[in-house]
Amino acid sequence: MMKRIVVSAVLMLMVVLGANAEEQQKFSPEKFQADLEQFITNEAGLTTEEAAKFFPLYREMQQKQRVVYNKMRELFKIPSDEAASKRAIQRRDQYELELKQIAQTYHNKFLRVVSATKVYKTIIAEDQFHRRAFRNFGAGGHRGGPRR
Repeated sequence: MMKRIVVSAVLMLMVVLGANAEEQQKFSPEKFQADLEQFITNEAGLTTEEAAKFFPLYREMQQKQRVVYNKMRELFKIPSDEAASKRAIQRRDQYELELKQIAQTYHNKFLRVVSATKVYKTIIAEDQFHRRAFRNFGAGGHRGGPRR
């Protein structure tokens, strides 16, 4: 679970920094999002109606998580002393708890619009997409989504 949070945090950071790296790689946040949603739809077996109910909630969750990821970016600077290091650890822990609370809140909202099995499949699909996108991005082959 912690690995998932770290991978998600790194990927969100890459999305934020993607615009700065545009001259190196043609990263499109819009294409990334569209590819992610298509991948989740396919992997979870969402119908058109289910996707229409699910993705507005999913995007809302992502926006709230993005706020926390932006706060976490401040923690990438190495603290100058023990007290600052301790505060950074405590803040990081608090942010990670906040991310889990957001996810839990939205997982419950998702359960109101699609079956539990499909919610679970969306969670797994999101993890798979991010893992593959991260691997492709690291290999210089990222163009907006994972290759199968």
